[in-house]
Amino acid sequence: MTVFTYQRAECPMLVSIPHAGVRLCNDMSKRLTPAARHLPDTDWHVDRLYDFLNNTSVGVLRADYSRYVVDLNRAPDNVALYPGQLNSEICPMKTFSGEDIYRRGFEPGDAEVDDRIRRIWSPYHACLREELERLRMKFGFAILWDAHSIRSRVPLLFDGELPHLNVGTNDGTSCDPELAADISELLGSGDYSIVVNGRFRGGYITRHYGDPAAHVHAIQLELSQRAYMDEANSKYSTTKSDQLRGLLRQAFDVLGRMNHEDATRSKGLT
Repeated sequence: MTVFTYQRAECPMLVSIPHAGVRLCNDMSKRLTPAARHLPDTDWHVDRLYDFLNNTSVGVLRADYSRYVVDLNRAPDNVALYPGQLNSEICPMKTFSGEDIYRRGFEPGDAEVDDRIRRIWSPYHACLREELERLRMKFGFAILWDAHSIRSRVPLLFDGELPHLNVGTNDGTSCDPELAADISELLGSGDYSIVVNGRFRGGYITRHYGDPAAHVHAIQLELSQRAYMDEANSKYSTTKSDQLRGLLRQAFDVLGRMNHEDATRSKGLT
C-alpha cells in the first residue's frame, strides 16, 4: 500500500508535507460527520505551492492520507505539543472548529488507531528518519523543512488573525539559532507578516528530528492560507501564490548552495 510519494534528495535538503493528503481509508467517509466530510483542516494546496521543487535536487516527502486518518505530525503516544492549550490526537476526534469528526458510535477504537499508525504513520517516519541519516552521512549535515498551512482565523487555537509566515524551531532547539535567524530574516524580507516561535513552534516532526548537535536542522513553516489561496472556497490562487512562491524559491536557492560550514555557522546566507 502506497502511503506517500517521495522525490529522492540529492542535496542536504528534505521537505516534509504531512498534511496535504486527502485520501481516506476503507469506508471512513461514511463514518464522518457532515462537518468533517470535506476535510476542513487539510493543509490545502501546500504540495502545489511547493511544486517548484519538482525535478530539483531537493527531497520532497508528501503524505497521501488525510490527517483525519492519522496525524503524521503527532507523537504516537499522544503527548501534547502545547500543554494547557487545545491539542489534537494522533487520530483526531474533533475538527479545529471543535466539531466531531466521527458520527457517534463510529469512532476508531484502540486497535484501529494502532493499525493506522503501523500502516501509515510508521512508513512515513521510517522514510524521514532514513533519508535524514543518509543526507547527514553524505553531506555532513541535513536540513528538514516541514511545510504546513492553516486558516488565518481559528478561534479555538489562537486569537485574532495569524501572521502570514509562522516559523517554528521549538524555541530555538531544533535548528542552529543563527541559521534559523538568517532564514527568518530572508523570509521576512518580503511583504508578509512573520513571527518566529509564536503560536506554532513546530510539531512532532520538527521537535523529534531536529538535532543541531548532530548537524540535523529542522524548521517548520506554518503558512496562513490567505497568503496563497482563497480561504472562503479553499481554492488555490495563482495571483497570490506566485509572489509567495518567489520568496520560497529564493530561500531554497540560498539553502541549496550551503555547505556544512554554512549550516553550522550561518555564513553566506544573506
